[in-house]
Amino acid sequence: MPLDSNKLIDPKVLAKLSRLDIRSRGLVEGSFSGMHKSPHRGSSVEFAQYREYTPGDDIANLDWRVYARTDRFYIKEFEADTNLRCHLVIDTSGSMGFATKNGTKLDMAKKCAATLAHLLIRQGDAVGLQCFDNKLLHDIPAKGGPKHLGAILNTLSETTPRGETKIVETLHDLAEKIRRRAMIVVFSDFFTDTEELLDCFQHMRYRKHDLAVFQILDDQELEFEFDRSIRFVDMETKFSLLAEPSLIKNDYLREINAHLERLKQGCREFSVEHRSILLSRPYGDVLTEFILERQRRS
Repeated sequence: MPLDSNKLIDPKVLAKLSRLDIRSRGLVEGSFSGMHKSPHRGSSVEFAQYREYTPGDDIANLDWRVYARTDRFYIKEFEADTNLRCHLVIDTSGSMGFATKNGTKLDMAKKCAATLAHLLIRQGDAVGLQCFDNKLLHDIPAKGGPKHLGAILNTLSETTPRGETKIVETLHDLAEKIRRRAMIVVFSDFFTDTEELLDCFQHMRYRKHDLAVFQILDDQELEFEFDRSIRFVDMETKFSLLAEPSLIKNDYLREINAHLERLKQGCREFSVEHRSILLSRPYGDVLTEFILERQRRS
């Protein structure tokens, strides 16, 4: 059953995080003045550099003290501040319906995305939402304001896990579609070919996007602690396999650990922020670590 929009955000978690600012790790492009650095020059309080005056420049930016010392005209340039544009991208394919007593993977993604959207919009930034399985299902452009936040929460509450995923194709398309530099946060279990996945991460970084990926997993997937014959069912294709866990456990653990290690290694190589989320962890703790680390690095 989908989460009600009123249950997507825990007030206690929101109160804890409300004292923190979410920062981009690099330059961003927004549409009005804000707290984040822009790749464009502007006129904010932080000095960037001098350059020689050329006819047509605004003489208000001339540095007369430098002229008095050098008898030459120099223009002061400043860093332009901007609002952040953040796109929350959520895998809603069948595997995200994997459920435990703590809820599904998709529930975890929804709670994290809803809370981030609330915090970002409150601090004056713009947030978009993209949900996909084997195609893009919802594409809400990055905007701000309470009404826009309501649209995001309503969309999240109505989204259910189904079908196969085409995460690689979707992320390649989004890398081109999102033209302005932005922070892009992807929520998925990332069960797909590792090298193809890293290729689309590299594509997003090539487009100058600040990319963070949240890999949502459960302890059962990492420990494989099954003590009797069991039928495993692919939640996307519905293919099933009856197996004796003790006979395949070592091979399974070797493969999944290799996948996870290569993914983390590739993310480090391409400067992609990778975070693992276990369903057993409180989502507020995960977001606190994410935001604090960004503040430290900004």
